[in-house]
Amino acid sequence: MHRKMFQTFGRLAAVAVLAIGAQAHVAHSASDKSHSHDHKADDIYRGYFDDAQIKERTLADWQGDWQSIYAHLLDGALDAVMAHKAEESEKTAEEYRTYYETGYRTDVDRIVIEGDDVTFHEGNEHVQARYASDGYEILAYEKGNRGVRYIFSKVAGDAEAPEYIQFSDHHIAPETVGHYHLYWGDDRAKVLTELTNWPTYFPSGMTGKEIAADMLAH
Repeated sequence: MHRKMFQTFGRLAAVAVLAIGAQAHVAHSASDKSHSHDHKADDIYRGYFDDAQIKERTLADWQGDWQSIYAHLLDGALDAVMAHKAEESEKTAEEYRTYYETGYRTDVDRIVIEGDDVTFHEGNEHVQARYASDGYEILAYEKGNRGVRYIFSKVAGDAEAPEYIQFSDHHIAPETVGHYHLYWGDDRAKVLTELTNWPTYFPSGMTGKEIAADMLAH
């Protein structure tokens, strides 16, 4: 793939932690113990946790074939999600759409993760590289909550592939996920400062309608 692809990545992408929203499908239980567990999980999802709760993770948590949801936002498949957000906010649905157009924007429409290999697709072109864990970083946000970026560095592969990828998915311990935000670039520290553009990926087998339903459930 041409280097232009990852020059675009450097300008637009790198995915990130959005510590907004509420946790989906929190199981209700009459048990005080279960109730306490649910509250803890909800707090973590919203970005409130202790350092001791953070655990190392591997690429096993993000295995699979993933699609960017940017195109679904542009074609109107996520309009119901924007309208729902507006119902509980002073922002309009159109203002939310503008916000997410910046957040979701990316030319990388598909990512495939198999073992330690990550393949980035842009249309019919792709680049691939192998990545190893480079730890994690805790980010503090203005609203008082925090997020964790799980970082992986390139150890082999195409020169055009980014040197670093950073996952954010509202989890802080090993967990198989249903979607994630991804940041990437060649400068580890610089990628950590990206907070406005967070390309978001859902399983490639899902339709826009199914993705919207999943987001509304959250």
